[in-house]
Amino acid sequence: MAIQRVTSVDLHLDLDPSGSRREALARALRDAVRSGRLEPGVALPSYRALALDLGIARNTVAETYAELVDEGWLTARQGSSTRVAHRARPTPVAGAAMPPQPRPLFDLRPGRPDPSSFPRSVWLASARRAINDAPSDAFGPGDPRGRIELRTALSDYLARTRGVRTDPQRIVVCSGFSQALTMLNDIVPAGPVALESFGLPFHRSIVEKSRSTVALGVDDKGCVAEDLGAGAASVAVLTPSHQFPTGVALAPERRTAAVQWARDVDGTVIEDDYDGEFRYDRSPIGAMQGLDPDRVMYVGSVSKSLSPAVRIGWMVVPDRLLDAVVAAKGVRESTVATGDQLTLADMLVSGRYDRHVRTMRMRYRARRNLLQQSMDRADADVRIGGIAAGLQAVITLPPGREIDALNRAAGIGLAIEGLSTFRHPAATDATYDGLVVGYSAPTENAYPAALEALMSVLS
Repeated sequence: MAIQRVTSVDLHLDLDPSGSRREALARALRDAVRSGRLEPGVALPSYRALALDLGIARNTVAETYAELVDEGWLTARQGSSTRVAHRARPTPVAGAAMPPQPRPLFDLRPGRPDPSSFPRSVWLASARRAINDAPSDAFGPGDPRGRIELRTALSDYLARTRGVRTDPQRIVVCSGFSQALTMLNDIVPAGPVALESFGLPFHRSIVEKSRSTVALGVDDKGCVAEDLGAGAASVAVLTPSHQFPTGVALAPERRTAAVQWARDVDGTVIEDDYDGEFRYDRSPIGAMQGLDPDRVMYVGSVSKSLSPAVRIGWMVVPDRLLDAVVAAKGVRESTVATGDQLTLADMLVSGRYDRHVRTMRMRYRARRNLLQQSMDRADADVRIGGIAAGLQAVITLPPGREIDALNRAAGIGLAIEGLSTFRHPAATDATYDGLVVGYSAPTENAYPAALEALMSVLS
């Protein structure tokens, strides 16, 4: 539904006492338009209303409005309000905040599902049924772990699709991985946390609010888990199914090494399974949590499968940490709306969520295939890396090409990220230049043009 503009406004104007009232009013109105306080299209108060507010004559207001209409500041039509003209644009004021940057012409930033693909009708149907069938206590104070309907549905779904070993009592609903990491940062033992040498900077910033981090090298077999024992960390945050952003999968022997390290140091691996449903070359790799549910805490969300606007995630918590996680969550569920939890539970139980994921898996597989085909025709010095999975891929570049490629992309309105953006400042493993291409964000119609823009940058 279109947003309706305000049809009339209460208008605060400071009139300069020197000079005539008409000149003061005209000057005040021009200043309000220039500064952006009066936006184009906004209706001004009637002559009578503004005259009463300012304590001046009605004719003075009428004459001032007419003057500003002649100058192009305002527009007036018979039988309609006087409005700020659309061609009038605010001019920057010294020290004022800069206006938001315009949308890019082409958007290939990673980690963003196609917003037009959100299953609106499915969500509405599940919401209607879930709310109608919900018990009365669903609308009272909630269990800090989240609604039992969702936790039960998640227990079945995660066991079936990701090989997670759990039950509803050990699942804690949260708003996403960031909230989970924030809570865990407060309850795990003091000391440094091991992070992969490539990852999301804002995840690292969450950890570093209260402790230091160490960087684990990443190669074509995933993070070098054998190096975990070299430091003092007892907590490691890993993306084993599809390393972000390099796109590699953690090799089986390294999964085993990470779990054994956690046993040896009485530690915990936090498994970020951010896009585990999307594997294109074969069936998705099962969750690492299945190797040892007491040493691996599994964290997932719907931010890639549905939308980051649906703030629902989950933690599958080891028994030894469950009480501390629930206490950190609070005395009642306060982060995820009950209605949204019930809706997702219905989607999971009814199979609607599975059908949506399968649809998106086919769509994103086709997009990655188009990217691969384009890369096969591109410069021999650039190639696509990582496994065929997820919502993004890394294009490796010759040394020294990343900054030039980003500058070229900015010049044609292509939003894309450089690989160096995601590198841990303390990383010591070999580095290389690259672009992280999110092929899921554009709509179906916009993707070919975005891909063409990318190829022009790489040529």
